[in-house]
Amino acid sequence: MFYDRLRVAMIGTGRISDLHAIEYCQNPHTEIVALCDRDMESARSRASAWGVENARIVDDYRTILADPEIDLVEILLPHHLHCSVTLAAIEAGKVVSLQKPMCVDLAEADKVVEAAANARAPVKVFENFIFYPPVMKAKSLVDEGAIGTPLTIRIKSNPGRSQTAWDVPHAADAWRQERSQSGGGPLVFDDGHHKFALAWHFMGNPDEVHAFIGETQRQDGFYFDAPAMVSFRFPGNRMGNLEVVYSPELDIITRHYAQDDRVEITGTKGVIWINCGHGRLGDPPPLALYRDGELRTFRGMETGWEASFVHSTRHFIEALRSGTAPSLTACEGRQVLRFALAAEESARTGKTVELG
Repeated sequence: MFYDRLRVAMIGTGRISDLHAIEYCQNPHTEIVALCDRDMESARSRASAWGVENARIVDDYRTILADPEIDLVEILLPHHLHCSVTLAAIEAGKVVSLQKPMCVDLAEADKVVEAAANARAPVKVFENFIFYPPVMKAKSLVDEGAIGTPLTIRIKSNPGRSQTAWDVPHAADAWRQERSQSGGGPLVFDDGHHKFALAWHFMGNPDEVHAFIGETQRQDGFYFDAPAMVSFRFPGNRMGNLEVVYSPELDIITRHYAQDDRVEITGTKGVIWINCGHGRLGDPPPLALYRDGELRTFRGMETGWEASFVHSTRHFIEALRSGTAPSLTACEGRQVLRFALAAEESARTGKTVELG
């Protein structure tokens, strides 16, 4: 099926919806026609901020799914609601973009994968980090052989503090503290999806995962699942790790979350560094490549975190218009979820989890 102009509904209008809406509002092939949230005032406020004052405002997602005028739904709900709402959207014949992580466990994910395989319209699990411009450039360099064969990947996630970070509503943090709703910790499981997606993107599916996940209380009483160290082994004697460190007195330059992300990929011939994820420390180059005794830096590219959302959404729109597969597909989303759940299981049991 090919789509020309898509009428979009946002199911959930929390803080993150501002970034999901950008490309839908500016792309000539899409229009936001409805917003759904139990807090209808929040939905009205978002509609005004996005310049879509004529969009329909409702408080029940079933109203959205029953509307034949709506083509695509962007599902931005707490994780424990993903499965049921996605299955209902697929049954209603809607194009689906589902916020990560796709579900809280593999049993739910399997239901979504099966439904997506038989769906009348495409289903995407939303992931933005692989569409961050420095990551896209790094992937093209790796694919061209710039560092030879990739051997290891090291990912550092470093939350801190910032005077310029955006305001995150208390409720958005609160449900992430409840594992029955979140499925795992806020840094290793929730935000960690981005990091596991990066590892998967560059290295493929791991054979083994081992994790140590600590716990640190923030000043507001909430807990971060940090410090944490997650190690993974890939086929072909390749390895990687994710290090998560909460530094409460580390000042981070950002307009979004107070967090810096860094990636290092080492190959047989060279090394690539990717900097500046959610925010940044100082003014490092977004991308650097060392090979043959020479260090090259790459600047002049988009580095705002919002750019990753724009490119992810744009890729999906183009896929829908051309009839090609989105990224992530439901199957790919399940692979990343399996990766993240393995880290949670390893930390809980103290054992390496075999996935191969």
